[in-house]
Amino acid sequence: MTANHAVVVGGGLAGVTTALELGDAGMRVTLLESRPRLGGLAFSFKRGELTVDNGQHVYLRCCTAYRWFLDRVDGAALAPLQDRLDVPVLDVAHPRGPRLGRLRRSALPVPLHLASSLARYPHLTLAERASVGRAALALRRLDPADPALDGVDFATWLGRHGQSPRTIEALWDLVGIATLNATADQSSLGLAAKVFKTGLLSENGAADIGWARVPLGDLHDGLARKALDAAGVRTELRTRVTCLSRLESGSWRVDTESESLDADTVVLAVPQREAHALLPPGALADPDKLLDIATAPILNVHVVYDRKVLRQPFFAALGTPVQWVFDRTDASGLTDGGQYLALSQSVAQDDIDEPVSVLRAKYLPELERLLPAARGAKVRDFFVTRERTATFAPTPGVGRLRPGARTDTPGLFLAGAWTATGWPATMESAVRSGQAAAHAALAGLDRRREHPLREAV
Repeated sequence: MTANHAVVVGGGLAGVTTALELGDAGMRVTLLESRPRLGGLAFSFKRGELTVDNGQHVYLRCCTAYRWFLDRVDGAALAPLQDRLDVPVLDVAHPRGPRLGRLRRSALPVPLHLASSLARYPHLTLAERASVGRAALALRRLDPADPALDGVDFATWLGRHGQSPRTIEALWDLVGIATLNATADQSSLGLAAKVFKTGLLSENGAADIGWARVPLGDLHDGLARKALDAAGVRTELRTRVTCLSRLESGSWRVDTESESLDADTVVLAVPQREAHALLPPGALADPDKLLDIATAPILNVHVVYDRKVLRQPFFAALGTPVQWVFDRTDASGLTDGGQYLALSQSVAQDDIDEPVSVLRAKYLPELERLLPAARGAKVRDFFVTRERTATFAPTPGVGRLRPGARTDTPGLFLAGAWTATGWPATMESAVRSGQAAAHAALAGLDRRREHPLREAV
């Protein structure tokens, strides 16, 4: 077959996935990325002797697309999964002092796999724990793809199913904020149902947590580039696309600041506003819908202590502004006996623009409340990373705004976690979007190929 030329614009997980799938299918592929690295918003950088991730990213066993990506770039061993879901949850606001609980699964089938843990969960009353079971059974009956669910907020549904404000705070939002980047009242029921039904109510081990034990850049940039090279993909960094136009022949011209490329297929794997700016007239019936997809920030607070203050690899917190705390000591390359903690703060609208001094005064005392060993430790370094547009906002109604991979113009496709994958803005959604765009492009060229997650499309 003729080696059709595809240009993929954007080198995040969506773009890299698209390029790999098209390259594996025998196409000639050029991947263009404006940054000096691949990985999009899941990347690493150097700070002195440390290698720092811009934010803590995790995935679940049910994230089959991202697991495929890890396998494809030969990085699965560097981002292993827990043997069994186990999340320490520390409440420092309990009247009788700090209380530690755990959300963990057993080997029993769904939904009994969480029953024992929930029965002993100390952050809810007995009545609240019983109400969670009833709500979970009702949630299991929902179809996340039902368009009607997109117009309802998750908190309203939880309230109708007997969930108290405390239950929402100590359980549903504990998980939902981290996965949706929104509180229940700001989350589409459809997306919330996707998270909880897939992660907690589909298979016994679906919610087991995985995370990179090396810098994210090793996976999403270093190993990804090796995989792209091996697939024959030409990767151009520091290359910004300035214009996209369709020729009379039906092919495409992609203009950058340094060259023009002709292509049979183009995939825009960039954020929604960038995609909107590059779309030619007629590509979407209502392109301005892309501008209506709001964004939400994530703040990461990084603290380096002179000694070990946390024994667990991570924990979640209640009764404090702190949400999730991860030990990044080994992954960062810190070897002198200190400890490096990263606080992942979703729904960070109130903090995202605060000065570092204000954030330091807010979060260091909270860490001392949570970790008694931190009270006598010296802080060697304190800094923050801010992603003001980290995810799309999963608000009710967002589903009708998210476009699919195909546009109305032949040969032009969209990819990105914000497209209509059925998932919230996660690494899983990004990879799924890349797979969808690649296989839609192949089908348009009559070069069908077996989809890595299902039968041939």
